[in-house]
Amino acid sequence: MVAIIDYGVGNLFSLKSSLEFLGCSAVVTGDKATIEKSDRIILPGVGAFGDAAEKLRAGGMSELVVNQARSGKPLLGICLGMQLLFDKSYEYGEHSGLGLVPGTVRPLRDITAPGLNIPHIGWNGLSFPRHSELFKYINEGDFVYFVHSFYGADCAEFVTAYTEYSVPVTAAVARDNVYGTQFHPEKSGNVGLKILKAFCEVKA
Repeated sequence: MVAIIDYGVGNLFSLKSSLEFLGCSAVVTGDKATIEKSDRIILPGVGAFGDAAEKLRAGGMSELVVNQARSGKPLLGICLGMQLLFDKSYEYGEHSGLGLVPGTVRPLRDITAPGLNIPHIGWNGLSFPRHSELFKYINEGDFVYFVHSFYGADCAEFVTAYTEYSVPVTAAVARDNVYGTQFHPEKSGNVGLKILKAFCEVKA
């Protein structure tokens, strides 16, 4: 069973529908016992890093997620959920993350060419600097859907996919059993379904 963490942030039910379409048992939950019993966890998220981090901490969910990940349970962070995996974010201040993947979150506008739209919204291709189990069913250049104004920085050692937005931008990271995608697999059509299928097959 996949536990999709409900902490008041994220497009949870389209994600649940995508997993069920694949035949993966999934539940949207904020119940700690249910999360502990799950086989794998997805941490979704849209919105501001600081607000999301505070909601996770306020419910004791941040400690639970960290402990579950450190126990070896597969964890996938999506969009803001991926950014929360890092050490800290500089989105409207400085905010602590979960510290599961070394790195920071910084403004996309600081690195992209002048005149490019921020937020970065739309379909972009992926390139793979190293192997990741998440991408075993897809190909270099396959397109996925992004919506973001901040990006994963200082994390090159853990980047498993880049996308090009005038410069290479972190599209996915992995560290042991912890995975993150800046893009939305649940909004990325057949390619996204293949990525979610691969996550459902990751061994604990």
